[in-house]
Amino acid sequence: MKLALAKTVRISALALALSLAATQAHAEQFINILTGGTSGVYYPLGVALSKIYGTNIEGARTQVQATKASVENLNLLQQGKGELAFALADSVKMGWEGDTEAGFKGKLDKLRAVAAIYPNYIQVVAAKDSGVNVLTDLKGKSLSVGAAKSGTELNARAIFTAAGMSYSDLSKTEYLPFAESVELMKNRQLDSTLQSAGLGVASLKDLATSVAINVVAIPKEIVEKIGNPYIATTIPAGTYQGQDKEVETAAVTNILVTHSEVSDDTAYQMTKLMFENLEELKAAHKAASDIKIEEAIKNLPIPLHPGAEKFYKEKGLL
Repeated sequence: MKLALAKTVRISALALALSLAATQAHAEQFINILTGGTSGVYYPLGVALSKIYGTNIEGARTQVQATKASVENLNLLQQGKGELAFALADSVKMGWEGDTEAGFKGKLDKLRAVAAIYPNYIQVVAAKDSGVNVLTDLKGKSLSVGAAKSGTELNARAIFTAAGMSYSDLSKTEYLPFAESVELMKNRQLDSTLQSAGLGVASLKDLATSVAINVVAIPKEIVEKIGNPYIATTIPAGTYQGQDKEVETAAVTNILVTHSEVSDDTAYQMTKLMFENLEELKAAHKAASDIKIEEAIKNLPIPLHPGAEKFYKEKGLL
């Protein structure tokens, strides 16, 4: 009788333990945020979102992954290797269409939008002693265009094509992340860098404090040749040390992207909590000052996630 009772107790305890484990596993949500290089804008904003989600979503475990940014992020989302990613709108469009030249093996049909956020400014910066003052001065000079087939590099290709130029016009083309490009410029081993990021990107701020620079204009007529999703804009005077005039350039909107297998509740929470905690994002990087809920669903090249859609309906935007 005692043996039977002990056996029953053990079975009951095991059943309870299994039930609790199942409940815990069900409650736990893993949110991997795909960003970019640590010297860019995506990474500090990703860290801020990770803290916001980890604090406010019950059972959430968050992680921030540094990547080569847009193209890699979108490919990882398609594979289910992330729950939220930063990416440039033109990269998102090309991924959705399955543009193999841009670095996509096929149509990324699982991509879903969370929000259009802040614009990336395409910032061409040259060492002042390189003699690069206008875009065509890059001919015969060395330039880093970002990691190969990254969102930045796709921006560089578009700008060069519209300007009637190609990489073959350069003396050397480097495919390097922001921080590495800056280190080469500091050591006089590189004339210039093209960086697609929010204004005040850490790498260029660092460069401007070490080397006299020229911020090189991308004229409005070149931007208009590219067309949507590129827009003509300016880099305000004083954005970087030694830059005393505003400079014409191009901008492309960044999009927060998820995928179709992320639950509606998680996508809803990620969207809602981002907009409820914009001050924390602004504290992480001033680029977040340009995130506006009124702009969040404009000109998206992919469908909204149903969870994000629910949030915008609550706000009367849909």
